[in-house]
Parts: sequence; C-alpha cells; structure tokens
Amino acid sequence: MTLLNNIGALNQAFDQEMELNPRIVIYGEDAGFEGGVFRATKGLQEKYGKKRCFDTPLAEAGIVGSAIGMAIYGLKPVVEIQFSGFVLPAFNEIVAHAARYRNRSHGKYPLSMVIRMPYGGGIRALEHHSESIEALFAHIPGLKVVIPSTPYDTKGLMIAAIRDPDPVIFMEPKRIYRAFKQEVPNEPYTVEIGKAKILQTGTDLTLVAWGAMVREAQKAIDLLNDSNISVELIDLRTISPIDRKAIVTSTKKTGRFLVVHEAVSSFGPGAELISLVTEDAFLSLEAPPSRLTGYDIPVPLPKGEHHFMITPQKIASEIKRLIAY
Repeated sequence: MTLLNNIGALNQAFDQEMELNPRIVIYGEDAGFEGGVFRATKGLQEKYGKKRCFDTPLAEAGIVGSAIGMAIYGLKPVVEIQFSGFVLPAFNEIVAHAARYRNRSHGKYPLSMVIRMPYGGGIRALEHHSESIEALFAHIPGLKVVIPSTPYDTKGLMIAAIRDPDPVIFMEPKRIYRAFKQEVPNEPYTVEIGKAKILQTGTDLTLVAWGAMVREAQKAIDLLNDSNISVELIDLRTISPIDRKAIVTSTKKTGRFLVVHEAVSSFGPGAELISLVTEDAFLSLEAPPSRLTGYDIPVPLPKGEHHFMITPQKIASEIKRLIAY
C-alpha cells in the first residue's frame, strides 16, 4: 500500500497501465514535457518516450479527433483536456463520432479511449475552468461518464476506464486533487464502472453525491452528529450508467432522498435521480425527493465563487428540512 492523493493515484494508474500495455498513448496540451497542468502525467514522457506521451497544439477537436483515429487502428489513447470548459470545440468529435462508432458499425468495432478533464469549482479559477458539465456527456448514448472522489477509486476507475472497450469520459474534481491522501494498493486493480458505493449506512435519509461533493456531504453529516439523524451516504462514482439498484434500494429503506451536485440545477443529474426514485420508490417516500445544486448561472469569478458552491451547512440544513417534512 502507498499513501497517495488523487493526482498520485492517477499517475500511478497511468504508469502501471502503460507498462502493461504498449498500445496506450497519453497526450494533450502540456501533458508530455510538463506532465500536465496539474502534473497528473508527470514523468511519463521521460519513462516511456515522446511517442507514447506527448504535447499537442491548443486544438481540442484535433486531440479528440486524432484519438478516435488511433483507437480505430488499435491504439489505446488517453487524452487530456486541460480544463473541462475547453472541451466544447471537441464536442462534435465526441458525440457524433466517438459515442456512435460501435452503433454505427453494428457492434463490429468498439472504440476504446479515455477523455480526461479536470472539472468543478472551489479553487478560485477563471471562466471556463470551473464548470460541472457531466450532464452534457451523460445525455449521450454510447458514452460512459465517471467521476471519482477518493484516491482508491481514482486509480481503480481510471484503470477500468483504460481497459473498457468503449469511450469513457473521466472527469476529475480538481478541488480535491491534493486535498487528502489515502492508502492505495501498489498493484493494478479496477473499480467497476456503473457501481455506486455506500460510504455510510443509515435509516432516515439517502444522500447521494459524487466528486468533490462527497467530502462536503461527509462534513454535513458530521454537523448532524448530535441530532440523531441517520443518513445513508452514497458515492455515485459513475454518472452514466447510473447504479439504479443502489439508489432505489437505499431510498426504499430510508424513505427520503437528497442529491447534491455542483452542476447547475435545471436539466442536471439531480433531476434524473429524482425521476428515478419517484418512478421506482414512490410508495416508500415520506418526503418529496430533493436536490441541492449549483445555481443556473455560469460559475462566478473568484470573488463571488463562494456564493455558488454547496457548503456542508447548506446540506445539513436541507437534510433537517426533509426530516421535518
């Protein structure tokens, strides 16, 4: 076991998979010589050479388009979009080509590639650096959308994404890149894509979160320690496909449901999850299912960002409201 933060877990996953599989290539803007803007790919070019880990021009459509071509011809590209807000020039390549290739070839040709991107707010960044756009990708059939919240899951989910036969959008909450460390197994392992994790069992309310919001949810539960409210906390881990069974089973047990996410509220993942529990756990509900989300505005610039972010106090207050309903 090694004590790693999320950046260290990513780097170890890349290193071990590149050593095992010579078809893996990793690239993006500054991903080679500099090791990425957050240093997730640090040292890989030096160890594996410029043909397997390299820098690209500032051209996201070119990064993703070339990766699609490499995947068709049998390589395993893992590409980095420097910030999630920069992915939009590549959106056509992702939704019109990467996501559809298996269907377009009647299942004959899968397209194994990973598109990585730091996402989310909380670090007082500039415009186009702080969005949470997981819903854009989760809406597209043919894409898997993964968001880890711990170093253990980061390594296991990244290795699972690299080994997956289909395109995976891997969104990394940059707010917690270096926020904490965790013991991570030295050997390669996978965490199943599409499988949520119950972090804490409870009987009064089901609380679902992912990415950086998992830690805020845990802090909110700590604030309620003296209230005798029993919260079941679920880390969704994968936005698409959703672990429907875990969500429904938990909600039927607790009777109350709250989802917390950074993304804007309207048409967000929270709406999908609330629809799910309304359809499949309606007769068990003791309060209307609720969502606590970002506002329907662009993420504010640094001086105003704190007004946008979900805090443990906001989560705890919403939990109390649902319990008292």
